Amino acid sequence: MTQRHVINASVSPKGSLETLSQREVQQLSEAGSGSTYTLFRQCALAILNTGAHVDNAKTILEAYKDFEIRIHQQDRGVRLELLNAPADAFVDGEMIASTREMLFSALRDIVYTENELDSQRIDLSNSQGISDYVFHLLRNARTLRPGVEPKIVVCWGGHSINTEEYKYTKKVGHELGLRSLDICTGCGPGVMKGPMKGATIAHAKQRIHGGRYLGLTEPGIIAAEAPNPIVNELVILPDIEKRLEAFVRVGHGIIIFPGGAGTAEEFLYLLGILMHPDNAGLPFPVILTGPKHAAPYLEQLDAFVIATLGEAAKQHYEIIIDDPAEVARQMTQGLKAVKQFRRERNDAFHFNWLLKIDEGFQRPFDPTHENMANLKLHRDQPPHELAANLRRAFSGIVAGNVKDKGIRLIEEHGPYQIRGDAAIMQPLDALLKAFVAQHRMKLPGGAAYVPCYQVVA
Repeated sequence: MTQRHVINASVSPKGSLETLSQREVQQLSEAGSGSTYTLFRQCALAILNTGAHVDNAKTILEAYKDFEIRIHQQDRGVRLELLNAPADAFVDGEMIASTREMLFSALRDIVYTENELDSQRIDLSNSQGISDYVFHLLRNARTLRPGVEPKIVVCWGGHSINTEEYKYTKKVGHELGLRSLDICTGCGPGVMKGPMKGATIAHAKQRIHGGRYLGLTEPGIIAAEAPNPIVNELVILPDIEKRLEAFVRVGHGIIIFPGGAGTAEEFLYLLGILMHPDNAGLPFPVILTGPKHAAPYLEQLDAFVIATLGEAAKQHYEIIIDDPAEVARQMTQGLKAVKQFRRERNDAFHFNWLLKIDEGFQRPFDPTHENMANLKLHRDQPPHELAANLRRAFSGIVAGNVKDKGIRLIEEHGPYQIRGDAAIMQPLDALLKAFVAQHRMKLPGGAAYVPCYQVVA
């Protein structure tokens, strides 16, 4: 990545940090200048770097080594001073409005996260406590809106997709928007941008004001998948596990487009939850879709799921090829079932409390070489537990591909060793090789992909 033009600037907030007491500003300043600074700086740099065609967190951080961000207290609130910031975030010296909004969302989420962890009301020792923590983070970000009927559709898929697949995601987003549905994605480029772009046009056609384009991310991934400018509600969760829980608690249905290791991680996480016995009968529409040429990809992903988790997994999703309108119609029907189910059981529309999520899906997984080698990838366990371990394997691959810490571990110790039963390793290896061949591991146009893993049967 070549060095880009930089600028010095001072910005004040709009939104949730606009009116603060002097004590709150002081707390922000103190927290932002201590151990939290590095994390906030990394997220801020990613937001300011929106639009850059780079998916390597280490590359971005090294390109702007001199970037600094300082929090200042003033009588009317808080002000950020930026030194050596990417100039593309500004127009005639003024920061682009969406960038400024997301910059202060990052400050809000990161500082609040640190403050909440010190609170006596936060208990991360059990599953319920972790879900409560996710709820508090989303409520603080003003994401939870009581009384609004189910209409948030989560869209998952790759940041590295071809033009035809990207155009297809826009068409699906357009059909969803025409039906007054809102979009939630991982907030980055590719599949995370296309549905939002399509929905914005559809919302304009339907004269819908206040359409929601919710982006959920986490510090380890944000530099590699910088928020796209359509996102109007950015939430940064502390880690990938809480990000994934936020998706399934806030979203009312999920559409999965073609993607790579990150998409497989999300899909396995979702299947592992839906296959849990306690979630039997709980409606949660899931659709896999893509343009005609992506049919082999979707069929291979489907075959991998059947080969590893069994035929029972298929009841939790359907596949629709090259038909955006049908995808939107089926999702709309699915959301009606969600609405009816939650009304009958007095469950909230804004947060899926009834969904059972085991602690195994909630505990952060640290993808060290030792942890990756020791994953239990065998059939001698319930399918939902195998799904959790397969999810961890893909999480490690994502870390080795794009996250700063993972990239440095691979540089130091070589590729991860992923071990397990041959009956699981063979379809896993075939799926990963297909991802590489289809250029789904990295953004196109860069250096050839070098696998950060070795599959060992």
